[in-house]
Order: sequence, then structure tokens, then C-alpha cells
Amino acid sequence: MDEMRIVADRALWRRDFEERVLAGYRAAGCAEPLARALLERAVRGIDDWTVATDGSGWVAVGMTQDNGVAVGRIHDLTAPRGRAWAERWCAERGARQVAVRLTGGAGAFADYPVRGQNRIRAAAERPALPPGLTVRPLTEEEYPRWYAGEVAAYVADIVRAGALTPEQAREKSDRDFAEHLPRGHRTPGHAFYALEADGLVIGTGWLNHGFLPGVTFGFSLEVYPEHRGRGYGRAAMAVGEWATRQGGDEALMFNVFGGNDVAMSLYDSTGFTVLEEYRSIDLQDAPAVDRGPVDRFA
Repeated sequence: MDEMRIVADRALWRRDFEERVLAGYRAAGCAEPLARALLERAVRGIDDWTVATDGSGWVAVGMTQDNGVAVGRIHDLTAPRGRAWAERWCAERGARQVAVRLTGGAGAFADYPVRGQNRIRAAAERPALPPGLTVRPLTEEEYPRWYAGEVAAYVADIVRAGALTPEQAREKSDRDFAEHLPRGHRTPGHAFYALEADGLVIGTGWLNHGFLPGVTFGFSLEVYPEHRGRGYGRAAMAVGEWATRQGGDEALMFNVFGGNDVAMSLYDSTGFTVLEEYRSIDLQDAPAVDRGPVDRFA
């Protein structure tokens, strides 16, 4: 087979690439408007990607800067021996890390550690709240304490996933919360809930309706540690479905960090499909730095 060569006319590759991406989203159960919206996100910056072929398949690569760190990205890989070429291409341009976004399984990247997943499932048409659990809006007075807890949990999740140092995680948290909640408790499209059982607040929820066509994004459905192990985790997922329908959407989407085996197990058992998976490796002899920009902010 020929050596990899850069492609000048990328029209054939792009048509093939977009059809494969769409097929992956459709296979995950996405309705056509949602699949198209996800494709639009997946091809952002595509004109800056480098595409190569050896006659047997394609490789598409690019470079980004994340928190001041050079990251190489493998956007597409169908050439059987293309991964080594792609990693070498990234390394030659100063990448300290190589990252991929995957649909339909790990494939050639099974040895890349998982840094995060986006999960999705259709909400029940008439979801009911679990017996013994009530849900009410989080009050504006409760919001500051809730916010502080969410920030702390988010930073801890990033660090546990091996994504950033604690200092970088705090900086990222500040940016992300400012972006997604510019008006705090009154940010349009966002709903905040308190979950109560036996007269006690046992957890909280934060959801963004209309995040994507027909999709509510669950930023957080949290059961407090002292109330875990009593089935409230599954109950919180039912609350998410209920809130999704209350917000006029049809599907509920979550992000889960790599290393959070408890959450992944819960999502598996409650039927949440892996929509996208993010994996990365540090290149040989490079310091362990930012291993992936993906987080629950999708």
C-alpha cells in the first residue's frame, strides 16, 4: 500500500466523513434534526484540518491549544495503518497530547484512556416522579450554596479524570460557569431543582432545556453522599426524564467523566447510550497535562 499523502481536493473525503458521522448518530437513536445539529458541532473548524490517504482509507488531523498546551486531534481514521502517521504528524507539530472524539465504539483507540462520554436516551412520554420523592424549584436563596457545591464537584471531577491540574481545573470551572450561567439563577433555559424525601433535601438537579434540538442537557442530578445507597440515584434519573418533558424536550443527555465508574454503571443500567466518547494519550516523554477538553458542559 502507498505511503500517506496529503489530499488537496477533499470533497470526496468530506462527503464520506459526514455520512459516517451522521450514521453513527442515527445508530445511537438520534432523530434527524438532532443528528444534523451534532454533525454541525463535529465539523467545526473542518477547513483547518489536514486530510491524507494511502489509497485504502482516510486520516484527518488538526492542532488546537487547550489551556496553553498543544493538542493534536485525530478527527477521522479509516486507513488501517493511519494512526501511527497521525500521531507522528501531531508530534512533529509540537503536540504533547493526542485526542479523539469517537462514535460507535473505541475501534483503533481502545488503548487510549477514556476522558469523558456524552450519554443520551429518550425520556418516557409520561414520566412519573418516584414514590416518596418530591421536586420543587431551587430558591434564589438556596442558589449560592448550591453553586459553591457544584463548582467544587466540577473541579474534583476534572482532576479525578486526569484532565487538568487543580489550578487549571479551577480556572476552567470559572470560565465554564460564567459562560453557561451568565445570569445565575435567572439564566434563561436553565432549571434548578431541589429533590426532597421525608421532609429533607436529598439532592439537587440542574438542567438546560433546548440544549440541542429536542434535547435537555443534564448538567447535574446530584444525590448528597449521606443519602446514597437507597435507590435515589435511579430516582434522580427519573426526575431528569420528568424535567425533560416538562421543558418540552424528548431526550435527556448527560456527560460523564472518565474514571467515574459509579455514574457510568448507573447510566448503563438506566439505558443511556454512549453518543460520543472522548479519549486521549500523552505523547511519549511529554508531561501529564490537559488530557481532553470534554466535560459535562459538552
